[in-house]
Amino acid sequence: MTKKEQNDFFYLCSLIEYVARQTKNRRGVIVKALGREGVKKQLHDAEVNHCLSFEQVSDEIIEQYKIPNGDFDTITGCKYTVPGFMDIGKLYSIMIEDCAQPGKEIDELIEIFSSFISDEISKFQTDLYYQNPSYLECSYKEGYLLD
Repeated sequence: MTKKEQNDFFYLCSLIEYVARQTKNRRGVIVKALGREGVKKQLHDAEVNHCLSFEQVSDEIIEQYKIPNGDFDTITGCKYTVPGFMDIGKLYSIMIEDCAQPGKEIDELIEIFSSFISDEISKFQTDLYYQNPSYLECSYKEGYLLD
């Protein structure tokens, strides 16, 4: 993956996390709403959208893809400092780069955000998001959190 592609995936993963938090949805709901073509479009637009605020781009995506509000709020009742949406975006982008076969990064993004690991990472009452990405990747590949 080129440096530009890494940056674009980092941006898109952060944007998905941001939109999910704004709408209180699971991250897989956002990816499903975008669809494969929407994910490709957002990756294509990432270089330009970097110059815009996440709020603006998020509002446009919510409107364009008709993303409804959900009830997956893992932030409001959290007792501890919640990691920033860009911190989580970075974690996802690392996982995609490490797990994807060359040329299959979009498919891997969709798979990771739609898998159980995404909901687990979003449980900010736990410390899972601070775990080594290798642990998260191995758990994701196995289909459950490893002991």
